Amino acid sequence: MGIVIETFIWEPSSSVFIFIFFSSFLLLSLFPFYLSKHAPTTKSSSLSDHPFSSSSPRFQLYFLLLYSLASVLDGLWLVYGEFELVYYGINKEDTVTFMLIGFGAALFVGSLLGLVSDLIGRKKTCLVFFILHLIVGIWKMVAPSPSFWVANLCLSLATSIFSFSFETWAVVEHDKPGHRQDILNETFWLMTFFESASLIGSQVIGNWMVGGNLEKGIGSPSIAATLLAILGIACMSRHYDGTTKIMTFKDYRMSFSVYILGDRRIWLLACAQACLHFSIAVFWILWAPTLADGREAFLGLIYPCLLGARMLGSTVFPWLINASLRTEDCLTCAFVVQALLLSIIAYDYEEIGVLVTQFSLYHACIGLILPLLARLRTMYVPNELRGGMISLSLAPANAAILFILMQRGYYRTIENSTMIAFAAVGLFMAAGCMYVLKRCGKQPYQNWHKL
Repeated sequence: MGIVIETFIWEPSSSVFIFIFFSSFLLLSLFPFYLSKHAPTTKSSSLSDHPFSSSSPRFQLYFLLLYSLASVLDGLWLVYGEFELVYYGINKEDTVTFMLIGFGAALFVGSLLGLVSDLIGRKKTCLVFFILHLIVGIWKMVAPSPSFWVANLCLSLATSIFSFSFETWAVVEHDKPGHRQDILNETFWLMTFFESASLIGSQVIGNWMVGGNLEKGIGSPSIAATLLAILGIACMSRHYDGTTKIMTFKDYRMSFSVYILGDRRIWLLACAQACLHFSIAVFWILWAPTLADGREAFLGLIYPCLLGARMLGSTVFPWLINASLRTEDCLTCAFVVQALLLSIIAYDYEEIGVLVTQFSLYHACIGLILPLLARLRTMYVPNELRGGMISLSLAPANAAILFILMQRGYYRTIENSTMIAFAAVGLFMAAGCMYVLKRCGKQPYQNWHKL
């Protein structure tokens, strides 16, 4: 007599997505009423002080559309890349090698791209982002069996550029005459919101283009990425403004030494950024193995759930900045919550539903932390040095990721739970940095970012 073993594949309930959608909609809908009752009346005349302030909403719309396009490109390779490795029969050891190549490129080359961006212009660097994606898309269409290390190298550099170039470009543009500084904070949280939505959209595009026929659909996402990259290049070239004032290398080196390397508050902020980047990288490396530890789950449905939680977290940002709360205090609390969540995940074997809840809370904190850190950079970091500060702050995180990948992937000296524990410790360190930064004595919301 045969025994039939029924398998259960876990998937999030549709009510989860409904809750995330309506919660985000509710927070966004109620915020104007909250702002009308609690916003200072002295800001009501800000429009009259900027007769050309209509250029700010126009640039914000143009920027967010380009940023969303870049996010779709970045997310398309994240979703499609792993599937492509499986399709071409790449084993785990080779996958680890490709990851090491990517993070190595981000460490040794990507760390310097922020400095280059400050010197040649932020918009030029954003243009390079789209050019790199165009190269990868054409390479994958032309090569019958694509060389993954070339594609991984270009995509890692593009991701490094994405981490700083669009933000620095937006900040510099909002600092020009005729642009309203009061919508810069709005741009920060909208960047996180649109990025998360675009990543979900990239998953939809990838699934739709691959379809059910793997032989015919395996190259379709490359075509989509190529077309999107060409569209991005065309949009940026059409509205290109080459009159941006930049510094000489000598002046930049002196200013960077004084305002960045010589200020311990910048070191604290950079440490917090590195710890967050490290924890996010560790999470995306291990989230699927952690969930599928002897169990089955629809990862394709859990992925948009996590990004939806990030969208929800970003909608909390405008409420907090209009309350009487220090940015450092908000970041300290968010980092502690994240660290506690990862600590529980590292040392407690739990059901998939509980893990997904913890993952979602973790990403909700990310949605809040990212715009808060961007706002803090505006308070402490000069615009002319912002790109270099961001890219160099990610170097220790990339070095740490390289180290643990080698220890885990090659030498097998650490476990997945140990990697998650390291990420939790890093987040506790980030919370400590924010606490010390608050006690350094700098007045809150003081903007000195112009040299």
